[in-house]
Amino acid sequence: MSFERVVKVADADLPTRWGHFRILGFEGHLPAPRPCYEESAPPPEWPGKRVEGLVALVMGDIHSSPPLVRIHSQCLTGDVFGSLRCDCRLQLELALSKISQQGAGILLYEQQEGRGIGLMAKLRAYELQDQGRDTVEANEELGFAADCREFELPAEVLKLLGVAAVRLITNNPEKVAALETGGIEVVERVSAEVVPQETFERYLKTKQEKMGHIQDLSPESLVADESAR
Repeated sequence: MSFERVVKVADADLPTRWGHFRILGFEGHLPAPRPCYEESAPPPEWPGKRVEGLVALVMGDIHSSPPLVRIHSQCLTGDVFGSLRCDCRLQLELALSKISQQGAGILLYEQQEGRGIGLMAKLRAYELQDQGRDTVEANEELGFAADCREFELPAEVLKLLGVAAVRLITNNPEKVAALETGGIEVVERVSAEVVPQETFERYLKTKQEKMGHIQDLSPESLVADESAR
């Protein structure tokens, strides 16, 4: 489903512990709510939405060469509370560190909690995972698709930023494909792998086996690399 329009709604300074960024807010307006369910009818509480939000953190010169870019989906439990049920916060910090080391890059932070199902549904999925389901099975048992994200908005925002080619930090081939389909050239895929924790080993395995996420390095290699820093 294409956006009717994508607009910039804010642009401000944002000093962080990774360096100085500009923080920009964007909204993509859809002609109708985007579906996020597998069955013929949505779950009773699913409202859908016509406006999708995205925050872009921009550092340095992003135009002289393809910049590092990370598309990161909002994860309150991981990004804010430091949950180790997933690798979200570790990937977020990895991306910010890589951008800081490069001195330039873009973090695109999408409001897509729980791979698009929303916070309360995500917590219900956690409850099912505690009962033995994996992350995909839990979403589907609630009536949602395994992954409701489309990644169309990041491509539109990159165009508004004047960026036509990127080096994408991701393990998810669907993000690469979505940018390419949206008219953004991905000249390099940069690994977003982090040192695995016992608490999210099954989560990573499920993403690799059921969602096609790429594993570039062995867990042993990642641990050795982290120890060498």
